[in-house]
Amino acid sequence: MGEGLARRLGTGDAVVVGLSAMVGAGVFAVFAPAAGAAGSWLLAALGLAAVVAYCNATSSARLAARHPESGGTYVYGRRRLGPFWGYLAGWGFTVGKTDSCAAMALTFGAYAAPGLARPLAVGAVVVLTALNLFGVRRSAGAARIMVGFVLLVLAAVVAAAFLPDLLAAPAYDQPPGLRMFLDPEVTGWGVLQGAGLLFFAFAGYARIATLGEEVRDPGRTIPRAIGVALGLTLVVYALVAVAALDTLGPGMLAQSAEPLVDVVKMAGALWLEPVVRAGAAVAALGALLALLLGVSRTVLAMARGRDLPGALAAVDPVHQAPRRAELAVGAAVVVLVLVADLREAIGFSSFGVLVYYAIANAAALTLRPDEGAPPKAVPVLGLALCLLLAATLPVASVVAGLVMFAVGTALWALRRRRA
Repeated sequence: MGEGLARRLGTGDAVVVGLSAMVGAGVFAVFAPAAGAAGSWLLAALGLAAVVAYCNATSSARLAARHPESGGTYVYGRRRLGPFWGYLAGWGFTVGKTDSCAAMALTFGAYAAPGLARPLAVGAVVVLTALNLFGVRRSAGAARIMVGFVLLVLAAVVAAAFLPDLLAAPAYDQPPGLRMFLDPEVTGWGVLQGAGLLFFAFAGYARIATLGEEVRDPGRTIPRAIGVALGLTLVVYALVAVAALDTLGPGMLAQSAEPLVDVVKMAGALWLEPVVRAGAAVAALGALLALLLGVSRTVLAMARGRDLPGALAAVDPVHQAPRRAELAVGAAVVVLVLVADLREAIGFSSFGVLVYYAIANAAALTLRPDEGAPPKAVPVLGLALCLLLAATLPVASVVAGLVMFAVGTALWALRRRRA
């Protein structure tokens, strides 16, 4: 099984890791496509996404407290449902989130210097991977700084929307290129699709669970950290959503390529535009850091379970970090950054996230009362809503996701046959 990881993270550290994953680059972009689907019902879609997130977070927290090991739902699925279901969760998470790492790196490069997006993306992956090699405490410290800056930027955006006299420049006209649009036609399906998009933007509480082996007093710390991180993120998203809707309206918001930049423009706070762009770049870095941590810990767990090469299960005895797994993930992300631009082609990653949490909810259904089982309605609702939101994704995303899991299943069957 390999050496265990050191338990160095307290509740505050775990909350910061979760926030860096949830309040990432998605908050700067997700409200436009969500408004395109849900229109003026955007807040209803956010509320539905919050219900799904609560169910998934509760199931994940109870499972993590019972099985405080690296790997998240890969471990829970193996222990509670059987090896195949754990493998399926681990496969979807590893493949999908490795692509998401590349997307976040490219997003950082695009915001920082569009003409040098790829070199900067590669540099970001290399630097953050090197940081992770020195232990999770240093990574959590860096995440704390990045999350703090991003939250300050989002607070400035909300203030610009609600307190324009305080932050806006005088005599400001509507920025060129923006026009008022009619509210998109909204259907129940549109609200579901909007909820799906919003859910993916703050589903990063899984990073806390995947670090279960590095958290002190996991039975108490993990549920508390997940709850606090999810609650804070929901408040932030609600404030930003209200600010965007109030300033731009649902029609203009749906058409915006850079929603939060357009919010400060329409509010007259032009001087905030470069600050918002810097916030998006830092948020992408924070999300990338959290993703690299989460994927490397899942790779570690899969290597321990012999679903990946056993050599990746090695733990550095000095820094208590899974160096081989981290280097392997970093190298894979660098290759993806160099050969493809995945910012617009990771729909199957979203599909994988929903399957991942569906398996987590199914695993939570097997918990007994003496094991800290949540009320049955929570995992049942979470499982049903995960499958429902997966069905609302664009057809291309669903097909790509199904192909990804079909390939994973074929590899599983081939390995079992050889064994």
